Formats: sequence, C-alpha cells, structure tokens
Amino acid sequence: MTSRIPRSAPLPASLPPAGLEGLDPSFSRLVVAPESEGLSVSHEWHLLDNGARLAELGVTPVGTILCVHGNPTWSYLWRSLVSRATDAAADGREAWRVIAVDQLDMGFSERTGQPRTLARRVRDLGDLTDALGLREPVITLGHDWGGVVSLGWAVDHPALLGGVAVLNTAVHQPAGAAIPAPLRLTLLRGVLRTATVATPGFLETTLGLAHPPLAETVKNGYRAPYLEAARRGGIGGFVADIPVNAAHASHQELERIAEGVRYLAVPALALWGPQDPIFSDRYLDDLVDRLPHADVHRFESAGHLIAEDVDYAAAVLTWLGDRGTELGGLGTAGANPSRFAIDVPAGPDDEVLDPNRFDEGYVKPVVHGPPAGLFRYLEELRDSSHTALVEMAPAGAPSGTPNVVSWRLLSRRVRQLAAGLAMIGVERGDRVSLLIQPGADLTAVLYACLRLGAVVVVADAGLGVKGLTRAVRGAWPDHVIGAPAGLAAATALGWPGQKISTARYIKPVRRSLDIAYSLGDLVSLGVEEELPELPSPDDAAAVLFTSGSTGPAKGVVYTHGQLAAVVDALAETYGIGLGTGLVAGFAPFALLGPALGARSVTPDMVVTSPKTLTATAVAAAVAAVDATVVFLSPAAITNVVATAGELTDADREALGGVEDFLSAGAPVSERLLTAASALMPGATAHTPYGMTEGLLMTDITLEEIRDAQLTLGGPGGVCVGRPAATTRVRISALDENGDAAGELSEEPFTTGEIVVSAPHVKDHYDSLWLTERESRRGAIAGERWHRTGDVGHIDGQGRLWVEGRMPHVIVTADAVVTPVGPEQRFESVFEVARAALVGVGPRGEQQLVAVIETVPPAVRVSLAPPALASAVRASVDVAIAAVLVVPQLPTDIRHNSKIDRVRLGRWAASVLTGGRMTRP
Repeated sequence: MTSRIPRSAPLPASLPPAGLEGLDPSFSRLVVAPESEGLSVSHEWHLLDNGARLAELGVTPVGTILCVHGNPTWSYLWRSLVSRATDAAADGREAWRVIAVDQLDMGFSERTGQPRTLARRVRDLGDLTDALGLREPVITLGHDWGGVVSLGWAVDHPALLGGVAVLNTAVHQPAGAAIPAPLRLTLLRGVLRTATVATPGFLETTLGLAHPPLAETVKNGYRAPYLEAARRGGIGGFVADIPVNAAHASHQELERIAEGVRYLAVPALALWGPQDPIFSDRYLDDLVDRLPHADVHRFESAGHLIAEDVDYAAAVLTWLGDRGTELGGLGTAGANPSRFAIDVPAGPDDEVLDPNRFDEGYVKPVVHGPPAGLFRYLEELRDSSHTALVEMAPAGAPSGTPNVVSWRLLSRRVRQLAAGLAMIGVERGDRVSLLIQPGADLTAVLYACLRLGAVVVVADAGLGVKGLTRAVRGAWPDHVIGAPAGLAAATALGWPGQKISTARYIKPVRRSLDIAYSLGDLVSLGVEEELPELPSPDDAAAVLFTSGSTGPAKGVVYTHGQLAAVVDALAETYGIGLGTGLVAGFAPFALLGPALGARSVTPDMVVTSPKTLTATAVAAAVAAVDATVVFLSPAAITNVVATAGELTDADREALGGVEDFLSAGAPVSERLLTAASALMPGATAHTPYGMTEGLLMTDITLEEIRDAQLTLGGPGGVCVGRPAATTRVRISALDENGDAAGELSEEPFTTGEIVVSAPHVKDHYDSLWLTERESRRGAIAGERWHRTGDVGHIDGQGRLWVEGRMPHVIVTADAVVTPVGPEQRFESVFEVARAALVGVGPRGEQQLVAVIETVPPAVRVSLAPPALASAVRASVDVAIAAVLVVPQLPTDIRHNSKIDRVRLGRWAASVLTGGRMTRP
C-alpha cells in the first residue's frame, strides 16, 4: 500500500503569511531536526512556540504541551491554546510552554518528497523533540491522526511524559469492523489522488464538519498551506496510510501504539465531539478501555473539528491546573523506557499488570464488603411464595389479567439470568442497556445485571427517539436487552452492543434484529445458577439519565453502595420495607421495590406519556398489591384527578387504604395535591424534592405546604421542606451577574444555587468531566457535594424553597430575578392557568416577559388583552415588558411538566422583534 501513497515534490519549510484569523505570527518559528537511525538527513519544521514569549515575561514554564494536528489541518488548529496559555502566564497564573507542530509534508513544514508511514511520523516527532531538547514533564495533545502520532511519542518517551490528552482520534480499528465510510470512499482507486491532492475536496469536506459552520476567514486560515496541489501531497499520504487491514504497512505500528497506551500510568484527558462521522463513540469507548483512569468530556453538540466547536483550550488548561503535581513524570507503568515490541505481554498474570507494581501514585480501590442492601430480600425470600411484584395486564395476557410474580420465582429468575449472562460473556463492569418496559422482565433483568456486577444503562423512552439515541450512544453499552420495538430501533439507529431479546423469535426475525440470545436462552444457560462473587459497594452499578429538560440528557453513575443508600433513605423517610404494598407510577421507584422488600406494581399506563394514567388504573394497582404507598409523577396526577369521576365504589375503597402518597420530579401545586389527596383520604401527601443525581433530598407534606404558604415571605418559590434522611443542604449565593459564586452557607433568605450532600448522591457524571467538576465546585474538602442547578433559599425554619433553575435566572439592569416567585403571583390572577417568566435581551440588560396559558385556553398566540396584561403586571413588584398568551407552554418529554424557559425565551425574543406569532 505504501507505493500508492501520494507524495509532493520536495519543498522547503516557510513561515505562514501574515493576517491569518486568530494567529499571532510571533509564535511561528522554523526548526531543523536531524533524522535519527544514522541518516545524515535533516528536515525543517514549522511550529508555533510560545517559549520565547515566556522568556520575555521572565517566567519559567512548569512543562510543555506538545500539540500534534491531524489531517488535513496544521498547527493553526492549536492557535487558541498557544495564545490562552501565554495570556495565563502573563496574568501570573501557571505558565505552560506550548509547542504546536506542523507535521512533515503538512502545514508550512518541509515537503520531503518521501512517503511517511505512521512509524516514521512517530520517529519524526521524536527527532524534533530531541532537537528541541524538551524536558519533563511533557503533555501530549493530539487530534485526528495526530492523536495516534502523539500517543506513539508518549509510549516511546516515558521518562519525559507527564500526561496525555486527545481530541477526537482513534488508536485501534476493531477486527472485522470497517473503517468509517467517508475514508473508505476516499481510499477507492481513482478517488484518492483526485479528492486529496489534485483538488482540495478532502480539505473542504473536513472544514464543513464544524458545528456551527466556520467563518470564511477561519477556513482561509486552514487553507493557507494547501492552496496548490503541489503542497497537498501530505493530505493524500495521510489518508493512504490508514491501516485498512493487517497487511497494511502501518498496521503493526498502530497495534504497537494501541497496546502501549494500555500501560500509560500518567493523567489522561479525552475531549470528544460525538457528532463526528469519522471518529464515532466506538473509538472513544476503545480509548477509555485502554486508559480507564482518563478524564473524559463529551461535548454533545461538537463534532470532528471539536477544537473549533468548543472552548477546548480552557478545558485543557483547567485540567492541567487541577492535576498539578500529578503531571510530574509518572511515565509508563512497568514499562521499559525503550520502544515497546509488538508482542507486549497482556496476560492476566503478567507482572506489568500487577497493580502492586504501579508507581506510588496508584491507589487500589477500597472494598467494604458485599452490598447486602440491594439483594437482601431476594436472598432471604428465595423460597417464599408471597408476592414480590405484580405486572398489570402484561403483554400477551388476556385483557385485565395481572401477572403475579412470587419472591421465589423472581429470586430464581434473577440468579438464572445472571448466570446465563455470565455464560455468554457479560463481565463485571460491562455496560448493559435495558430497553424494556417496566414490569417483571425489566425487574428480573435489572437485578440479574446488578448481581453479576454489570452496569445497567437506563435511558427511558420519555427522552424521545433522538434523546434516547444520544444517550445510548454516549454510554456505549456492550450489550442491549430489549423488547422487539427497542431492538428494532437499536438496529435501525446503529446503537452499539450485543442484542438480547425478551422473547424467542424465529430465525428471520433474529437475523433482521441482529439478536444473539433471548432471555429464555439465558435462563437455560444459567440453570445451574453458578454466580460470581457479589460486586463491591464501590463498583459502578447503573447509569441513569436525566430528563434533558435543560439540555441534552446527562448520564449519572451510581455505585452499588449509593443505590443501597437510596434504598435506606426511602425506608427511613417513608417506612417502606418488607411487606409494604407500593404503587410506582414512576419507573425508578418500581425498580427499587425488591431491594426494599416491598410488593410493587406499576399501574397500567404508557410509560412515555404519564398523562395516560387514569384514576381507575391507580385504584386497580392499589388493589392488586394492597398498597399503602403510592408514587405518581406530577403529570400523571393531573390526569388521575381529571378522571376521578370514573371511579367505582370499590375503587374508592381501595384508594382509602393508602397511607402515604408521593409525587416528585417537578413542582406540584398545593391545589393539585389537595385534589389528589381527596381520592386517598387516609393518606399523608408528600412531595419529595430530588433529581436524577439524588433521588430524595428533602420532603414536605401537604399540611406543611399549607403552613409554609401562611408564612410566605422573602423571594417566594416552592417550599420543598426539610432535608430527608441523612441529607445536608447549603446555598451558594448568586452575585450581581447571576452566578453562584458564594461559599456554601445556611444563611436564611439568601438566594443562590442549591447544593446537597448525602450518601445516596450520585458518584459522577458519565463522560462529562467538566460538568462533574462544576457540580463539585466549592465542595467541602473530603466530602461529596452536588450542585443541583436549582436556585432557591433556606428560610428561617430550615425549610428549602426552590425558585427556579440556574439557566433560567434573569439579570436585568436593576436586579437578579428568579422565575418561580413571580410566576406564582401571575397564577394568582383569575384568568391565568399557568405562567412562565423569561428574559429577553443581553444578560445584564434583560427585559422581563410573562408568557401565560389562560382559562379557558387560547387557540392562538397573541399579546395579552390590555385588562389581562394590567392584572398580570399588577401581581408582581418588578417591571414586565410584555405579556404573551399561548395555547400551551413547552415542557420536557419525560415529566410533561417542566417548562423549557430557555426555548421559551428565544421564542419570545423572536416574536417581540417582529417574528411570526407561531406556537413556542
């Protein structure tokens, strides 16, 4: 394949022309580096280097960031990092020397006239760093195929290496998997030279991958070194050097680097753009497998040109600042400083893999013993014929006939499924995506995965197809277990993972859905119930996804110990335990039923649409398990109350036995709780406050809500009660810019971001290192705290009040305004059914706009009639610029109740500046 590599005629290196967008020409320099391996040949490189500027500033760098571009870019890709690092040093912050190279035959470096394979490019970079005389610590940073080259250098220079960082790249092509389609097309005979050298097609296509599109001036910056075909040979050479199979000249070098990366014990960072048609999440998953200690952040809207799509420079410098002394040359664990051979030992008993032989910086995980909490009742009641769960009208059953599952059957199925999963290769730590409707199958599969030590990925259908696809691909499961609809979607949308069906199907169906096994197959394989040791409390157990109501849904990782703590918190707060009958109209709580020892049932409803739940369905579920506890989402309650007239005397009698009624997930009005309580007259109504990251943070009863309304004062909001179980709540006060900049405090009536701590708070966000870092900002040392993104205050009685979400805080010229308090006052106007307050205009000068649903509902969007607008304005003590009437406010999919104020604000700005009066 080497003979097909396009090449350019020899040309000398040169400096870039002046005037390129964002590039300071003073950073450019030319460096001559001799080739190694005894050849008396030298090559001239162009690079960006802020070393001279740091010397002028009189600062000594703490280390060097060695930046390597890919194809078809050049060091221009790293211009912002060079400038930002220099500015940081000038401001007295940590000083990093940044060297961004133009690889030979690329950018403004020399055109050598010789083909350059991957192995040679890795040697080229080593020759350059030898000529530069770099000292440790060196942090490598690469993008695209520059990521491979930089990691090759890292593997070969452990004595200098302080850390590795990559943007979208790949170090391994899975056996049997084709390389990305755009590259396959480009490599076709007759296409390669035309697309990459004779024309700028490959370059222009790459520049078109930015999100949002690049400005023409920036495109011109990337085009600058490649204006003539004579200068584009390196672009074609790079593409031709992609190892498409084991016979390719660069295949062995890629394998060597890929194996060598596994032994890097230095800090690692991966910044990823998932909207990349070349390097999909498959390659990120492979990198994380090789560098399990890496900090990873997926920028959901970014793609291949992530360096242009997001502020990667700030992320890199932040990461370096956080890592500090860890970057001081940990090198390669157990590695010989010389280059790795291709046959690096990888056996489980090899000395290199012994964690006791790692550098002193390695900390072995602490194991506290088996997490008995999650599996206690499944083990204790394994021979019990009592009811564990009830599935209302399961698929295939006669209408209205529930499926009753005993503890004996559930426990046996969990053990058999766990053993069967182990038999087909599911291992501890593997991710398993569950695309199953709530019910007996989902419960058994969930606990089987947990028992095995696999990590369940739970992204509910309420996210919508687009959101669900994004979530599953982001989590990159190793296995997918689902019903036909879920597996069909997984296959059609290209979701990863081995496919396992809930039922057996004929061969044509299995082939079409790519089904490897069914649950029945697993039960048969696991009949001997041979199970591994219980997982540790510190092992990851689940990835749960947020609702996506304020942006892309985030994966939230819980450990076994943290899930057990959720169970403990529910048991302590509501007295749920062995024998409790639990109706869960919110799937996560139904799934916790076996861990609580409760008889659980999910009422007959469409899970993706809570509004489909009726009062009669709730009553039937209550009667099925003699329930004393009922949990419903706010959207579900609305329809339950609306359909209460259909209840029979028997239904009302069943509901009369309920002792505790809970609703959470979004704010619940006192009026709605009162109406629901009338259906369950013997129940204490609770509205817990929590989020996916912490399922039970505070609790308040209906009576306490009424009491809070009598003492309403301060900034208003929704009172969510006092901390539940072992939860602690603090406030980080808002500053004049609306940012949560204050220290954690319990000072009454101080509005700020709500920050919580509890044993059952999440472990971390999945592949969202920056988000996780922000969520822990300002935390008390040695303690796990979580910034909720909600804004509110604590009153004089220790009760927490929620005033909105941080992204919904409005900053006018006069004040910082939170939305919920004014919205409540708008809703006190007789004609207003529901309201939202949004800001229009630049932050710091925003104007307040009220958007309302009316009674009766409006049929079209309009400005509010003068009398209604006056009443709305009179209800608050802040200036309202406009009042808009809409038929329906936009809400999230999962809860059907969280108002999307960001989207609504953009819509209001458009309408008020002459846009069409369309529905938001």
